[in-house]
Amino acid sequence: METSIHMEELTSGASNRVLFFSSASLRRALFFLRSIFLWVIFHLRRRQPPHHHHRLPPSSIPKFSFRRIDVKIEEDVLRRRALAHEIRMLTSSIDDGDVLGSQCKAATWMFSGTGRNALFCRSWIPMSNEIRGILIIIHGLNEHSGRYADFARQLNSCNFGVYAMDWIGHGGSDGLHGYVPSLDHVVADTGSFVEKIKSDHPGIPCFLYGHSTGGSVVLKAASYPYIKELVEGVILTSPALRVTPSHPIVGAVAPLFSLVAPKYQFKGANKRGIPVSRDPAALVAKYTDPLVYTGPMRIRTGHEILRISSHLNRNFKSVTVPFFVLHGTADKVTDPLASQELYNHAASNYKHIKLYDGYLHDLLFEPEREEIGQDIIDWMEMKLSFHH
Repeated sequence: METSIHMEELTSGASNRVLFFSSASLRRALFFLRSIFLWVIFHLRRRQPPHHHHRLPPSSIPKFSFRRIDVKIEEDVLRRRALAHEIRMLTSSIDDGDVLGSQCKAATWMFSGTGRNALFCRSWIPMSNEIRGILIIIHGLNEHSGRYADFARQLNSCNFGVYAMDWIGHGGSDGLHGYVPSLDHVVADTGSFVEKIKSDHPGIPCFLYGHSTGGSVVLKAASYPYIKELVEGVILTSPALRVTPSHPIVGAVAPLFSLVAPKYQFKGANKRGIPVSRDPAALVAKYTDPLVYTGPMRIRTGHEILRISSHLNRNFKSVTVPFFVLHGTADKVTDPLASQELYNHAASNYKHIKLYDGYLHDLLFEPEREEIGQDIIDWMEMKLSFHH
């Protein structure tokens, strides 16, 4: 009997049931790989030196150049970076662009990440000099830090400073839009970013927040002792802790495909079929945002999500960092049961979980976002009181 492959549509993050392949797309991928192989053979033959004795002039020797592609990527990065700066201006006061409302000072700057990639960063610092703590935000797959401006305002009103960083290939950061060559690099960038914030604010307690795949990044970063020592705890909303391929063959071929055609996109693999918020306005805002990547998932990006979630899922018992995990029970993008298992098996002495009945994936964009934001603030305040 022929096995059917269930194809679920994706939005932000990674579905816990599927990544990027259907049976039809697998056939297209094999054809694509064969085409690449024939293309390489053809051009290698063309590059063989001629058999006659006189040498060809250098200008006639075929050359490989991907400069045109690089230029397109660079132009897109500059366009996205300009849009990212505009978000700051739109949410800041008209006078000088530095004051967000009357409660905080907003700023943007570039940070050098792994491989010297320029990463776009934001901060929202309360005007009050009495900063109780700092929350460092790592956004989810396909989105960007500017989406968290409202949450930052809520944190500022409670005297928490906020810093956020766009991953590589996201928001105003360097890289092909929606392409993540390595989530380990994102983990390393997160660690370096935390170190910078701590050095800039000595003595002020810091918390690390991650949403969806950003939650996976944060949890892995906090598994390193030097990062764990720098943070009071981590907050995870809808973390991608158990992501499985749509079919066993996907898991078998994904490592190979991610090496030979890492940026290849499977059409129909990323669609907006699964709602991520019960607020229609929030959905429209997300999917009309030019900084939100809505194209098909690239092979390497999908493989990286499989890899990090597999690693985390095998190591729940080794988690020792204090954490608060929040998940909606109706989430169709990431698995709330995996969050429950993290809570059940983690070795952390200080851990909490809150499941929201009927809520969807983007918790901070649900109609009850203010209450969810307050739950996060209450947990940080409780942790600070417990610590002191």
